[in-house]
Amino acid sequence: MTVERLTARLTGRVQGVGLRWWVRTTAEELGLTGWVTNADDERSVELVAEGPTEALDRLESLLHHGPPGARIETVDARRLPASGEFERFGIVRG
Repeated sequence: MTVERLTARLTGRVQGVGLRWWVRTTAEELGLTGWVTNADDERSVELVAEGPTEALDRLESLLHHGPPGARIETVDARRLPASGEFERFGIVRG
C-alpha cells in the first residue's frame, strides 16, 4: 500500500458553509490524517491529508463538489511523499 500526502487549496464559496467540518468527516471516514483550515484571504480553504493513495484519490474527487451550500470554483491539489507526522484529522482554526 502506497501512502502519500495531498495538499490542496479550494477556492470559491468555501468559508461559512461547513466545508471544514465536511472535509474532516470525509477524511476520517476514509482513514486519513492531517488538517483543514480557512485561509486568510476569506475565499479559500487549505488542507493537508495523508494516507493510502486510493483514499486520497477519493477525497480529491469529492473536493470538487463539497457539501451542500459550498460552490467549489478551483481545487489546486498536489501530491508529495507522506511525512507520517499526523495522528488524526483535525480542523485548524484560521
